[in-house]
Amino acid sequence: MKKIFTIALLSAFHFLFSQEEKEIAPPFNIKTVSFVQNNANIVPVLELGSGFQLQFDDLYGNNADYFYEIVHCDYNWIPSEIPKNEYLAGIDSQRIQDITTSFNTLQIYSHFTLSIPNQYTTQLKISGNYILKILNESREMVFSRKFVLYEDLATIPVQVKRARTIDNLNFKHNLDFSITSNVITFQNPLKNVKVALYQNNDFNKAIKNIAPQYTMGNSLIYKYDSETQFWAGNEFLYFENKSIRFPANYIAKVDSSTDIYSSHLYPNNARANTPYTLYQDVNGNFVVLNANAEDSTIEADYSWIYFTLSAPSFYLKKDVYITGMFNNYVLGEESKMDFNTKKGVYEKAILIKQGFTNYKYVVADSNHVIDYENSIDGNFYQTENEYTILAYYRDNTARYERVIGRGTASSTNIVN
Repeated sequence: MKKIFTIALLSAFHFLFSQEEKEIAPPFNIKTVSFVQNNANIVPVLELGSGFQLQFDDLYGNNADYFYEIVHCDYNWIPSEIPKNEYLAGIDSQRIQDITTSFNTLQIYSHFTLSIPNQYTTQLKISGNYILKILNESREMVFSRKFVLYEDLATIPVQVKRARTIDNLNFKHNLDFSITSNVITFQNPLKNVKVALYQNNDFNKAIKNIAPQYTMGNSLIYKYDSETQFWAGNEFLYFENKSIRFPANYIAKVDSSTDIYSSHLYPNNARANTPYTLYQDVNGNFVVLNANAEDSTIEADYSWIYFTLSAPSFYLKKDVYITGMFNNYVLGEESKMDFNTKKGVYEKAILIKQGFTNYKYVVADSNHVIDYENSIDGNFYQTENEYTILAYYRDNTARYERVIGRGTASSTNIVN
């Protein structure tokens, strides 16, 4: 009885004190945080066994000591109960040693590169959700980022359709998909199989806890009318300043009279009540690039980017933010726009590394809940979005959820 009581007590403590791991936004001096693979920014959903890097800049430029920690999480991003040696070969909590100093830039910075695997962390053994934490020399959290490792054990064909509900026919996308495996025989799929649906790979915008409607053999079928719908949004806006001294795409003027360059974008108008117009975007991503450099990671400079938005007074009741992968879609003070009462426009200056940057405007309440329905730039079914579906499976005897497959689709192939 004492043993049973002890186990119950420990379980109760675990339930009370285990909570969802949320991404911690970096402080002002940490910029351009990105997952990199083959020298390109990527969305951090990777096949188990593949290598990747986390890169970031520290504007203090003093080659500070930063350490890393890797935490395995369950479907709901709550840390797993399994010990670290079961999901990680080697050790973490080590200092990041790959540090280079910016070269020939007005804004000095230290560039940090953490490679996984490395000489200390030689392997991540299992699939699942992970949190990568960056700590300072006092082992205090500086920032954290989510990433997912999946196994190729299931196929997930996805079809993007217009909304089935008449009211949202022109404004939403609906996902039909199935999960099939020749390796796994699904045990009690209503309980053991879970999915997560993402639009443009934004971890902050997910549809979860959707059960399969029915099965066909060993295939799980998902064909919902409303539960798997996303607001379609509009194409991302962009600017390009790979030649930082001169105005380029969507940059009206460049000011070089200050300590670092200032790039003033042409004003944007709210697009909700205008016809849909195709913009060639990269679904929120960005590229660091100095056209006159050999190594843009340390030779690309930073500049103040001045944004101006003209929007109806309706949005004054809420807050307007500028987001994209360049700031991990964070709704914070650095991305919150100010309303200029004299000019009647929203304004904001953000320090961004030069290159090519996608961005969008979002409106949210005081609790950072985004109002997708009343988007500043509207919702159009013609919008090209990338959708990702992750399948999680935990059999009856397992102690953690595996990510057994990844499915992707683009709304360029939308079906009526």
